[in-house]
Amino acid sequence: MARLFFFVLLYPLLCPSITGLRRSDFPPSFLFGAGTSSYQIEGAYREDNKGLSNWDVFTHIQGKIVDGSNGDVAADHYHRYKHWQEDIEMMHSVGLDSYRFSLSWSRILPKGRFGDVNPAGVKFYNSLINGMLQKGIEPFVTINHYDIPEELQQRYGSWLSPEIQEDFTYFAEICFKMFGDRVKHWATFNEPNLMAKLAYFNGKFPPSHCSKPFGKCNSGNSSTEPYIAAHNMILAHAKTVNIYKKNYKTKQGGSVGITVYMRWYEPLRNITDDHLAVSRAQSFEAPWFLDPLFFGDYPHQMRQILGPNLPEFTEGEKQLMKNQIDFIGVNHYKTLYVKDCVYSLCDLDTYAGDALVSESAERNGIPIGKPTPVANNYVVPSSMEKLVMYLTQRYKSIPLYITENGKEQM
Repeated sequence: MARLFFFVLLYPLLCPSITGLRRSDFPPSFLFGAGTSSYQIEGAYREDNKGLSNWDVFTHIQGKIVDGSNGDVAADHYHRYKHWQEDIEMMHSVGLDSYRFSLSWSRILPKGRFGDVNPAGVKFYNSLINGMLQKGIEPFVTINHYDIPEELQQRYGSWLSPEIQEDFTYFAEICFKMFGDRVKHWATFNEPNLMAKLAYFNGKFPPSHCSKPFGKCNSGNSSTEPYIAAHNMILAHAKTVNIYKKNYKTKQGGSVGITVYMRWYEPLRNITDDHLAVSRAQSFEAPWFLDPLFFGDYPHQMRQILGPNLPEFTEGEKQLMKNQIDFIGVNHYKTLYVKDCVYSLCDLDTYAGDALVSESAERNGIPIGKPTPVANNYVVPSSMEKLVMYLTQRYKSIPLYITENGKEQM
């Protein structure tokens, strides 16, 4: 069975009076941590020579964000860190072992590889990493968590162009050079499978591309663009890991993985068609990105459904990709019922419809789990064990980290 590390901020476990659980109930390798993304917490979006990111631009377009909010200030982490390291002190005070954060690409490279490294951005992350280590908090660094320099979107369309692979590996290598002597856990991407869906399938994320019936956007093609973007992300990951293994791993002793988003699905009806629908829907989740990195190609269900719309890897790329992953991070929030849309009449879902399924949170009027304050989100504890076993059986002895779990809102 794969080694399993939980990497979650679980307040009740740190406060035994609430649940009766103690740290001693968990093995020494069990890590308690918190996770953030740069755009969601840093703020300071135009300070110290930081360049504009795609999210800086997107959130300032009227109507893109329901309540009109943006990340200009966010949690003001950029300033709170400077003032007595408030956030680090807070993490230390609740007993965290680890902190998973992402790097703002446009803070370090405002114009991607087409401009210079921003010393102020490097200084900020160096100070953050050093402050964490002084308090005994292990840094888990995500190289990319959705945000990219707007420069790359304007120059060549970001993830829709193979050029992005060169930009990403350039950025990643700068990170290894600047921070790799202290960072031992790297994730190339956070939820690239979710990002590809929301940016290019239903258009909820920048650059807001999609087509009917999955969304109403000014441009895009939901039948092809998500898979082109994903193809470039997968190859960017593989090339980055290859660079790390060749040039940095021996000296720095770190590991490089990837964090994927993974819903869990149950059949709506106890019939063969819906059980097959579950298998299809799962193949369009984490395996979409993980299968190429373990086996050299996409899941066969994806090939059967998408045909020529799913890009092909060259033989050289297949060899490059295989086993280019040291660990899997898993973000799990949602469990839903799935109904087959191949042999049953139904409206294709705007998230999972490419697998020819529709989703539901209820069966015969009964919710799939305990309701939460977030619409269409329910607590289904058994799903965590099921998805861990699914990944363990599919990818054998790879280490797993539960990097996010709880309620989501989209």
